[in-house]
Amino acid sequence: MTNHSLFALKLFSALGCGLVAGVFFAFSTFVMNALSRLQPAQGIAAMQSINITAINPLFMMALFGTAAACIFLAFSSLLRWHQPGAAYLLVGSLLYLVGTVGVTIVFNVPLNDALARVDPSSTEGASLWVSYLANWTFWNHIRTAAALAGAGLLTIALCC
Repeated sequence: MTNHSLFALKLFSALGCGLVAGVFFAFSTFVMNALSRLQPAQGIAAMQSINITAINPLFMMALFGTAAACIFLAFSSLLRWHQPGAAYLLVGSLLYLVGTVGVTIVFNVPLNDALARVDPSSTEGASLWVSYLANWTFWNHIRTAAALAGAGLLTIALCC
């Protein structure tokens, strides 16, 4: 791979991590707080709608396109371990892959799936909503921090 292509991939990955971190940061800092102020039925219905509309080509490209680039960069860093910045590439990529995409798949998506199955106006829904808000937001904080740290490390790798 040429140096220009590797630089472009690092840049794409750093920007992708930052973009995803920003989306998740918005949820952690005000979206979930706003939803928690609504009546449970309204909050559940709003989050169910968000979860449906989040599955769109632009967001999926940002989330999983960045992941694909990070997979490539992680392997590339191992092959180029002796070169400056390889550790930043590896750790930044792994933070995004494990801390952002992994947490999304293992924790946030199952919580979203459980929320999708409840009737917003049911007592079961209201009960689930309380734990959903706390658990989903906790894991969202983790994936936000991982994506932001990944963006930072991949940005440092751009300079190496």
